[in-house]
Amino acid sequence: MSKNFKLFLGLTYLLTLVIFLYFIFSNIQINRLNDFIYLKELQLGLDTFIGKNLLINIIYFFIFSIVWVSLLGFGSPLLIISGILFGKWIGTFVSIFSMTFGALALYSIAKFFFSDLIKNILEKKFKHIIQLFQKNEFYYFFIYRFVGGLGVPFFLQNVFPVLFNMKKINYFFSSFFGFIPSFFVFNAVGEGLNSYIEQANKFSLLELVLTPEIYYPILMFTILMILSFVIKKKFFKNVN
Repeated sequence: MSKNFKLFLGLTYLLTLVIFLYFIFSNIQINRLNDFIYLKELQLGLDTFIGKNLLINIIYFFIFSIVWVSLLGFGSPLLIISGILFGKWIGTFVSIFSMTFGALALYSIAKFFFSDLIKNILEKKFKHIIQLFQKNEFYYFFIYRFVGGLGVPFFLQNVFPVLFNMKKINYFFSSFFGFIPSFFVFNAVGEGLNSYIEQANKFSLLELVLTPEIYYPILMFTILMILSFVIKKKFFKNVN
């Protein structure tokens, strides 16, 4: 059963990825992506499409995000896309809820089907902090999410609590609140990219970086990384 389910997850993930890539490549002229005028045309068309069907597109994105995260998908690109599509406020709101549900789904699947496998692979790496989480799983996992998972890939962050059998309600809410700062920053970057393409007449990397909609999120990200480093040294100093 476990092997069959692994095969099912793998095939479902590949199918989702293929459908997503097909949708992207069938609607985008790849050979024109270095043409800024074409990017402006895409941005205008995308804004018009999203604006006409905002609620429906939010629902589609919400469902896709849950499926994507539950099938081991990466987090950061999805956050930037949500900022491009919906802006930093709606994008943050939608991505926090959808990706928290997706992470919970992945954790539930991993805990039920792959608990022994995950412990064999990850227990040695995280042995220094498992006892720390066991003292107060909500508090320390919230901090873990807040600091970006200590650089651990997003899908591994989502299954890591299997090692200490975390309660699902604690998993959900510690993830939800821990996600807020970094998710807002990435969504703000997405909104800034969308705004820059809309307003600029030609592409300039320097102008892009100096755009307030871009450098404010970068500044927030830098502050968040410094804060994360301090927190890591205080709570997770024994983690390699």
